[in-house]
Amino acid sequence: MKTNHIPFPPWIRKRVSTGGHYNATETSLNQWEIDTICRQAHCPNQHECWAKGTATVLILGNICTRNCPFCSVSHGKPAPVDSQEPKRIAELALQLGIHYLVITSVDRDDLPDGGAAQFCNVVSACREKDPTMRFELLVPDFKNVQGKALALFDDIQPFVFGHNVETVPELYPTVRPGGNYVRSLQLLRPVRLETTKTYNQ
Repeated sequence: MKTNHIPFPPWIRKRVSTGGHYNATETSLNQWEIDTICRQAHCPNQHECWAKGTATVLILGNICTRNCPFCSVSHGKPAPVDSQEPKRIAELALQLGIHYLVITSVDRDDLPDGGAAQFCNVVSACREKDPTMRFELLVPDFKNVQGKALALFDDIQPFVFGHNVETVPELYPTVRPGGNYVRSLQLLRPVRLETTKTYNQ
């Protein structure tokens, strides 16, 4: 029996390219020993972003204190915070000419501030190299220490403050058992209110 084969549209196939600045990006990341969520989460857009000379840096190690089924990042007992990490990221950004840096992290429920201080340290170190640099922070929910974490972020004023809400509340116990939908909204609400107040002035 003959069947009609319908070809896939061209956009459905992801082409792996190592052109452009890909090799330079990879070399710099390795040189400064900087991890990325691109690698740890097996992002399908890694080659595209690295070829443009950019990457989303992953701070606070690559071991998460939570174990959510949807995520491919390893979990377990993380290493101590690397005090030299902010300086290395600043050098990386300078070397690659990055003017808009996206920073994310694993969950660090073992730290008293959830890792918020390290975000701030990275931003401060980068601003010492380039005061005009802008930052997009993709942060965890800072379980039980949201107030302390947000107080630290007040001092650095990132361009974008983001947090992933992965799914609807009913699916959290299955998809993201380490998280909590309401807690995520509690993190974002004061940031939204402060931003609204700023723009209305």
